[in-house]
Amino acid sequence: MTKLLGTIASFLLIAPSMAQQQRQLLTKKDSINKYTDSIRSLPPLEVKSVRVSENSPFAKSNVSAANIALVNLGQDLPFLIQNTTSVVANSDAGTGVGYTGIRIRGTDATRINVTLNGIPYNDAESMGTYFVDLPDISASASSIQIQRGVGTSTNGASAFGATINLATNDYHPSHYLSLQNSVGSFNTQKNSLQFGTGLINNHFTIDGRVSNIKSDGYIDRAKSDLKSFFVSSTYWGDKSSLRLNIFSGKEKTYQAWYGVPEDSLATNRTYNPAGTEKAGTPYNNQTDNYTQTHYQLFYNKEVNANLKWNTAVFLTKGRGYYEEYKVGVTLSDYGFASNPLYNSINPDIIRRRWLDNNFYGQIASLSYQKGNDLITLGGGWNIYDGQHFGDLPYGIPSIPSLAQINKVYYSNNALKKEYNSYAKWEHQLSNQLTSFIDVQFRHVQHTMNGFDANPDLLVDRKFDFINPKAGLSYKVNNTTYYSSIAVAHKEPNRDDFEAGIIQQPKQEVLYDWETGFKSKHNNFNWGMNLYYMNYKNQLVLTGKINDIGAYTRENVPKSYRAGIEIEEAWQITNNFSSTGNISFSKNKIAEFTEYFDDYDNGGQASIQHHNTDIALSPNMTASHSLSFKPTEKLNVIWTSKYVSKHYLDNTQNESRILKAYFLNDLNIAYKFIDKKSWGALLQFYALNVLDVKYSPNGYTYSYVWGGATTTSNNYFPMAGRNYILSLKIDLK
Repeated sequence: MTKLLGTIASFLLIAPSMAQQQRQLLTKKDSINKYTDSIRSLPPLEVKSVRVSENSPFAKSNVSAANIALVNLGQDLPFLIQNTTSVVANSDAGTGVGYTGIRIRGTDATRINVTLNGIPYNDAESMGTYFVDLPDISASASSIQIQRGVGTSTNGASAFGATINLATNDYHPSHYLSLQNSVGSFNTQKNSLQFGTGLINNHFTIDGRVSNIKSDGYIDRAKSDLKSFFVSSTYWGDKSSLRLNIFSGKEKTYQAWYGVPEDSLATNRTYNPAGTEKAGTPYNNQTDNYTQTHYQLFYNKEVNANLKWNTAVFLTKGRGYYEEYKVGVTLSDYGFASNPLYNSINPDIIRRRWLDNNFYGQIASLSYQKGNDLITLGGGWNIYDGQHFGDLPYGIPSIPSLAQINKVYYSNNALKKEYNSYAKWEHQLSNQLTSFIDVQFRHVQHTMNGFDANPDLLVDRKFDFINPKAGLSYKVNNTTYYSSIAVAHKEPNRDDFEAGIIQQPKQEVLYDWETGFKSKHNNFNWGMNLYYMNYKNQLVLTGKINDIGAYTRENVPKSYRAGIEIEEAWQITNNFSSTGNISFSKNKIAEFTEYFDDYDNGGQASIQHHNTDIALSPNMTASHSLSFKPTEKLNVIWTSKYVSKHYLDNTQNESRILKAYFLNDLNIAYKFIDKKSWGALLQFYALNVLDVKYSPNGYTYSYVWGGATTTSNNYFPMAGRNYILSLKIDLK
């Protein structure tokens, strides 16, 4: 750290003289630099190609760097954007630090396409997004765009409900140094240092960040120890740029994956069953450990005033394990041959399950804009090469002959290959009317050579998808009206394929209709969006057990999501402003069969259901922020969030619900120093100020025993009233 600070300081010391050289160069090369400045200040093509423009016929929310910074005091990305339209966030540890989750319009993270500068981020096998692997990435983001519904074509996993695009490739012409320290409830702390050299010799910029986030968590033992760094170096030419990004995150979290049983929720709300298999005190290293490092190399080129080209190559390396204590295991399950000396022994063990993977590929796009036309051609390819294995790092201490054996008890690899291409055409038919056409082709191939519990199941599945989109936008005075239709296909994930030879899943299909308007006035903006998302063969949990005794998802023929979203932004006075949104929806499965274990008769029993709510999909969400800014230095924001009752599974059973909740947060920001050379900002964040007891996530299962059906609900409760205090110092 000392060496890094010294390097940063040297950059800042030489920056003033470099700035003088820069001004001289600007005088000599004024015409060239006017052109260069346009290259630097415009959003890079790798971002523009996967985002939608202001007048595109899709529902979206844009989050600026200033808005990110206002709430980025230590929590994970889902909690920084949870007050955007139709978003619900959750946290295993109950604080927003560590493992977190997000749902948009009720769709979970495996159906949300996430890109970092246009490069795919979703895990290629599970298609989930684990922001815990990139702590504080939001601090390096210059903007975030959230597209709801299918949206426009992008790279990576299918957008099957929403898209989140983070951009970090911003241009910082002036040097800066920023230090943020936050402390809060549950021993939460964040330390972050950001720096930028500004423009060196009129061609180079270097930006960086190091972050450290820790928290004990609200749930028992749900500790998080998160570290990350981000470095970006760019060469700016007259008509091109070359950028290298290297960023990495390392996380160690105590497992809080199992939730709190319903019978403990009222009396022991922070109970954590993880590690309690061990007799006496819980096992102290029941942890998840993972390091993920990203390498991104971008090249942008302006061929001429109309034609721009971009390409990027990337590599994401991930390696880590989770460790757990297991009681009374059967040795044959861990690959030990039969031996009379210990056949009857069922020892306790400590095991690790590992992931070691490389994800690499390339994206590219070509943009042509002239007159009334904007045409974008793009696509990419990527390969995921992942090794899954488990070992016994401490041997089996209770059996002397096996105490020193570090045995690998399963090992299988998986390979996923994908390539996609897309063409987008935006054409201005008249001064008011604009058309948008977008067609994407995706090819996906999964190759899996066995699974942990099913080593003989070999999977080799190929999918070819064509995803068309089209829409119209009509602008009259201050209002833009739009309509669109989009089609998306989605391949199953790794767990779905493990169902068994005769239970192999089908691809999912989504038809998404969107229509609405956006109206902008001097001090009041508002808009409304209506959507109908019609699914064919959506994969949902039904309680059915697969070949290895695990619960698996099944395709249901018909289901849909339909809703209306309303947004507003109102500058009431010079000191007061209001922003808010509200969503109403119906989320239904036409027909499916529920399965549950029947211990009385063996096997599983079943019940047929019709027209039931889709699990974890609230019919109403709303958010509102009222900002009071009496001076330029002080800003007070009161934010409210409401999420209606919704169900833990697809049966719409009233005994299996997440109760509605209404939250209120207070954010006070005071810039007590605001000088030309430096500034200091003090922030106080009070979360859940009314101390509401709520759970935004959970799961359920049922079984028959002794002639009665028993339902076990498990919840992931969030912390009550808690606080964060932050001090940020900026050197300009």
